[in-house]
Amino acid sequence: MCQNWLAEATGDSVVLKTFMIGTLLGIAAAAGGLYAFPAVDQHRELSIISVLPNGGNTESFHINVPMDRIMVGAPGQHEPVPPGLIWPTDELLADVRTELFKIRNSRDTVVGVAVRNAAKADTVDLIDWVLHLPARGSVFVNMSPDAMEGGYRIGKFRAGTREFATLTGTMTESWIVDTSGEEDAPDGRIELFLRFVSVKEPGK
Repeated sequence: MCQNWLAEATGDSVVLKTFMIGTLLGIAAAAGGLYAFPAVDQHRELSIISVLPNGGNTESFHINVPMDRIMVGAPGQHEPVPPGLIWPTDELLADVRTELFKIRNSRDTVVGVAVRNAAKADTVDLIDWVLHLPARGSVFVNMSPDAMEGGYRIGKFRAGTREFATLTGTMTESWIVDTSGEEDAPDGRIELFLRFVSVKEPGK
């Protein structure tokens, strides 16, 4: 029994280490991508925030796929993004997928970048998002790996900087297939819907 417990603990440790490495790679990719390929203007785009009747606010972003995909880091890619990208062969990264995107507001204006990290293992699946809006700050969201009825996932704010440092809330992630039939239309879009409320005053 002790051996079984030790094996499980060791497996969870490997998963956690794998995911942490993937997260660090994602953050490094975001920083490198922004430096090499400036994705957004650094001016403050007017936030499009709606107020909920029972308190709190909502804000939505979306990602047009594949147009807004800047990088995909995953093992065994036949057509890496960007072309020529070589994913590390370390076995700790064998089940890690890191993606870097531009994110758009409801006016279809690019307002920032987002990193999505996913790690798979026998017993644990992990999915995280980091949204970075240069004029506003960043928010880290830990998602439930299991999709809800309707095909969307939901996650919780875990940490934030600047404007997001005083907020708590949730974010949903959903995939919407494009049905317009237009020649230059995206395959679909990832929609990110945030619900949040301030829990403390800045600096408190």
